[in-house]
Amino acid sequence: MRRPVGAGAGIFMNKKFLFGILLGVVLIYFSIRGIHFNDTLASLKKIHLGWAALSLFFIVFMQALRSYRWGVILEPMEKISQGTLFAVTSVGFLAIAAIPARIGELARPYLISKKSGVKMSSALGTIVVERVLDSLAVLTITIAVLIAQHDLPRWMFTSGILFFLLTLMMIVFIVGLVWRRETAVSVIDWILRRLPGALAQKVNPLIHHFIDGFQVITDVKRLLSLLALSAVVWLVDVAAIYTLLMAFGLNLPVLAAFVVMVILIAGIAIPTAPGFIGNWHYACILGLSLFGIAKPQGLSFALVYHFLSMMVVVVLGAAFLPFNKFSLSEMTKQMKKTED
Repeated sequence: MRRPVGAGAGIFMNKKFLFGILLGVVLIYFSIRGIHFNDTLASLKKIHLGWAALSLFFIVFMQALRSYRWGVILEPMEKISQGTLFAVTSVGFLAIAAIPARIGELARPYLISKKSGVKMSSALGTIVVERVLDSLAVLTITIAVLIAQHDLPRWMFTSGILFFLLTLMMIVFIVGLVWRRETAVSVIDWILRRLPGALAQKVNPLIHHFIDGFQVITDVKRLLSLLALSAVVWLVDVAAIYTLLMAFGLNLPVLAAFVVMVILIAGIAIPTAPGFIGNWHYACILGLSLFGIAKPQGLSFALVYHFLSMMVVVVLGAAFLPFNKFSLSEMTKQMKKTED
């Protein structure tokens, strides 16, 4: 019996779903192992609500900045209102948090294609550009941290080098697709001709629309402004972390907030359980341990930071969800369609 079209993708997603939950459980175990919860509760009771509220403000502000930046990336294809972008971004982030293994990343491209004339595959290309901009900004921050803090563990240096190489490969790939589009498309067409005829006919238009999502890099002025905006996005994230450290009375340098942010970004990039439960907490504990913060205090910080971040995602996402409904099956069906 022939397997239905799309069955392989469904099985792959189910495996990622189960793997994500299993990995999340493992990281939760490592996060709470050996902890006396009375110490964690005592740390939670000492939190300064004023500093915590300021941290919450920075978290919301960061989401607004990311929504605005996405609009700048999309603008070469279509100018979309900031209200629409913020609503779609809020629902998209809710999908990323709620659906394991980063499958929710498809939500924003899907929703914006419903609200505008931008094709879903083109919108998916803008998400790739967004990730590259984030990588460049975080990479710059990582290099600055490594230079400023010489006594960080060797694995951070190794990870920094690996992160740099992966980012460089992605940049070269995108630049090659845009600046040598005809050559890149001819190579892709050559590969597609080796695929079954029907599949090749469906994939070919998607590839072209996907490359359209990279148009922003041909505008040097816009690209430089996006790089600057990306740096601001992550500096606001540092501010959110640092003010929350102040809320716990942790007298640490700003450098600690940078280190926690970098490790947390790497941690939540791993496909795990919904809401990044497990990897978020383990990453925060690991980052703070480098500055001598005991595990119970690190866990209390991780719990509050995770709660505030997820509260923003859930409240904003739920507020806009009735006007931006989607389902996983609809998103995957949309990706399979040949776009004219």
